Amino acid sequence: MAKKKGVNIALVGQGFMGRTHSNAWGQVAKFFDPPRTPIMHTVFGQPQEQPQDFADNWGWLNASTDWKQLIASDEIDLVDIVTPNFMHAPVAEAAIAAGKNVSCEKPIAATLKGAREMAAAAKKAKVKTFVWYNYRRCPAVALAYKLVKQGKVGQIRHVRASYLQEWADDSVPLAWRFDKKLSGAGAHGDLNAHIIDMMRFVTGQEITEICGAIAKTFIKERQLMTGTVAGGIADGLKKSSKKGKVTVDDTVLFLARFSGGAVANFECARQATGNYNRNGFEINGTRGAIRFNFERMNELEYFDATAERTVQGWTTLMCTHAGDHPYLDAWWPDGHPIGYEHAFTNMAYDILRVLAGKKPVVPMPDFEDAYQTQRVLEAAMISAREKQAVKLSLVK
Repeated sequence: MAKKKGVNIALVGQGFMGRTHSNAWGQVAKFFDPPRTPIMHTVFGQPQEQPQDFADNWGWLNASTDWKQLIASDEIDLVDIVTPNFMHAPVAEAAIAAGKNVSCEKPIAATLKGAREMAAAAKKAKVKTFVWYNYRRCPAVALAYKLVKQGKVGQIRHVRASYLQEWADDSVPLAWRFDKKLSGAGAHGDLNAHIIDMMRFVTGQEITEICGAIAKTFIKERQLMTGTVAGGIADGLKKSSKKGKVTVDDTVLFLARFSGGAVANFECARQATGNYNRNGFEINGTRGAIRFNFERMNELEYFDATAERTVQGWTTLMCTHAGDHPYLDAWWPDGHPIGYEHAFTNMAYDILRVLAGKKPVVPMPDFEDAYQTQRVLEAAMISAREKQAVKLSLVK
């Protein structure tokens, strides 16, 4: 058997997403048979983050405290970015200028301008780009996409999507996620970004208008901090007695129209008590309906409106069957559920397929695709600020 060509990967950043990506790169060739072999070459971290310790723990061959030197290296093929949002654009644009393929966490930039420039740079350089909208690669969501494409739902009329968490109560200090200069947005950019992408993906349609939006910050000040925090998980966290101003939203709700004529509502929140990571949607069409809740990520609910009335009802589909459901051939026997980290491994597999010139299992978001999602994020914030409808054609 011919030896597969390797892909030398540089991970820029650590933290929560650094762990998920490291796990994915380390697992993908153990479960799948990718056409290119991932090589975990080097991880970058700030000196105080002790990147060598991170490298030793997660299986990276090298560690670096100089990201510019790292991505300029001729040994690197793919730059994987997991930094706070404000660093996405500088790192990505430098990597693109060096001729590297780039994968990046979402949202791809802290600003719409940054996202637009990243997409333009990638197009000009003709490098391959990928964005870690990992929920596309949950087997149940990938199945939803296929059911819509097969016409099982018919013409879509209603879309409801929400992403609800509860972790950001007033005990959590002023981490980078609460600072607009570092994050670009609050729950909106963090959570609504996922469900906007997911609904664009599943429906196959674009959002054409934001009909109205509300943005709200409930906790105006938080304690300053030393140490790090990722999501709601504290690591070496120390709080200061001083407080700083929160400059992002805690929740954003908006109404929208889709290009196929459907109307939609979106909601994200970080203080929705009782919801740990409730990322879900319901889509109603002329022939059926589908709904999904990530807290039950191995299930997809389906309603067949073409069935006899006496047997119509919501059916829970267990998306764990190899050969029938996307990605499951690589994992466990039928009925053995997968978890959060598996969507990232599925994503790593599709990245390696694309780098080898093959099609991904389901469509892969690149920088241009993610820029379209960022346009929707921007339009919603304009609508909330100006208290009026905003057409996407006016948001560039």
